[in-house]
Amino acid sequence: MEEEITVILGPTASGKTSLAVALAKETGAEIISADSRQVYRDMNVGTGKDLAEYGMVPYHLIDILDAGEKYNLARFQDDFQAAVQKIRAKGRRVILCGGTGLYIQSLVQGFSNTFVPENKPLRQELEALPDAELASRLKAEFTAGPDLSSGPDGLPSTRKRSIRVLEIAAFKQENPGLVFPEREQYDFRLFGLDPPVELRRTRISQRLKERVQQQGMLEEVEGLIASGVPPETLEYYGLEYKYISAFLLGFLRYDEMYTRLETEIHRYAKRQMTFFRSMGKKGIRINWIPFELSLKEKVKYMRECR
Repeated sequence: MEEEITVILGPTASGKTSLAVALAKETGAEIISADSRQVYRDMNVGTGKDLAEYGMVPYHLIDILDAGEKYNLARFQDDFQAAVQKIRAKGRRVILCGGTGLYIQSLVQGFSNTFVPENKPLRQELEALPDAELASRLKAEFTAGPDLSSGPDGLPSTRKRSIRVLEIAAFKQENPGLVFPEREQYDFRLFGLDPPVELRRTRISQRLKERVQQQGMLEEVEGLIASGVPPETLEYYGLEYKYISAFLLGFLRYDEMYTRLETEIHRYAKRQMTFFRSMGKKGIRINWIPFELSLKEKVKYMRECR
């Protein structure tokens, strides 16, 4: 029987990478990133790769695509499986570390619907519907299961996910006899980091200041624009790239950009924690590590947790 895969999750600026590296050094493990943005090359500061922190610990699913390309959940699932096989072939343990909750949930619950292709005409039709009509269509045609993140009423929590649910339903109706590809299933043990809100906010603000003023985040985005990555693609890559590109292109003043970016990162961290708590409501057990423990004590806690 294969050993459980250790998962370390938490909101941005919670110390996931440092804990994963410390655990990997002690257990002879390699780390797989569960971050939807760290897959891109030349996007280091804005995505918070902190590659120097890994030292000699091998990592996977970081810097595997050029900026300008797009990554998705189905591709992540395939890449994760390939990385696990590669690591285990060397007789080493696996640590999955990241803050993209849907990626982690998809592995733990074994989503298969990521196989369903995009239906552009249907998406255009659904995107034109007002919220009330879209919700009505969801209730009439499909009840959201574990395939996508759901809100408190059991329906998907965003328009984007609502449209995806209906897209999946339509595909299954059109292909009733189709057998979806099977992905290998793994056993996971999940650990979470949840720093106190005020500490999390302080860390986020301090980290943003360092990235903008000392680490060259503006220059990084400027270089991406100069390389030909279009602004709409930069917006797809997340908050830092969205707001900094808007500033560089003259749509926002510097102070507007900085204030709005800081506010939105705080909101994003809050949404991450909401998602992780929703995983618990879906029956996924997360062992929340007492945050007051030192790094060494956290590693000990994880190794002794049963």
